[in-house]
Amino acid sequence: MPLSRTLALLSLIALAAPAQAQPGVWGDRGWTSAPSGYARSGATRTASREGKVQVARFVAEDPAAVAALGKGTVSVVEAPATSPVDAREMATYQAAVIDALAGAGYQTATPEGAHVTEVRVLHSVAEPQEAPKKPVSGEMAVGVSNRGSMMGLGINIDLTKPRAALVSTRLEARIKDRASGAVLWEGRADILTREGDARWTDQKIAERLASALFEGFPAAGA
Repeated sequence: MPLSRTLALLSLIALAAPAQAQPGVWGDRGWTSAPSGYARSGATRTASREGKVQVARFVAEDPAAVAALGKGTVSVVEAPATSPVDAREMATYQAAVIDALAGAGYQTATPEGAHVTEVRVLHSVAEPQEAPKKPVSGEMAVGVSNRGSMMGLGINIDLTKPRAALVSTRLEARIKDRASGAVLWEGRADILTREGDARWTDQKIAERLASALFEGFPAAGA
């Protein structure tokens, strides 16, 4: 059993009569009864939303514009409304978008493409970091009956570290016609990850979001 879930229970029974006392079970304040007469913590963590991607896409109503998507040349630039990320992170997301557009049929080697894809990256805190926990907690129950007296002590040992903040990262992309400036397609993809989690590097998040955003391109909808 992992240390993070260790549950130590101590039962102290004092006999006041010859009859044998029964093991005590308490069920209030978060503790639930078990068939063996012991108690376990009723607290459980909610299912994680980590790694879940939500996508929304919008396509121009002009059939000719839609037909042009995924063909010819395209260039990828940072959106005019500057994203609150550094140049290195922005370059990572732009590279992921370029790969996704190439997979969708575009020629991406031209710096001045007929279509321009503007990219923006946003971060926000979905859940703050958990507060520090008490490593040891518990409660005691005392009871008396015609069969004797009972005292039970339940100790919960929790060595888990507080969860880091759950961070939302959003990738926004807008494809425009360079000549007219008309918006042909736009979309956004959001993902939730734990701050500081080594499994979710900038590159991993960028690839995951870009792949989901341009899946089935240029189809609209979620």
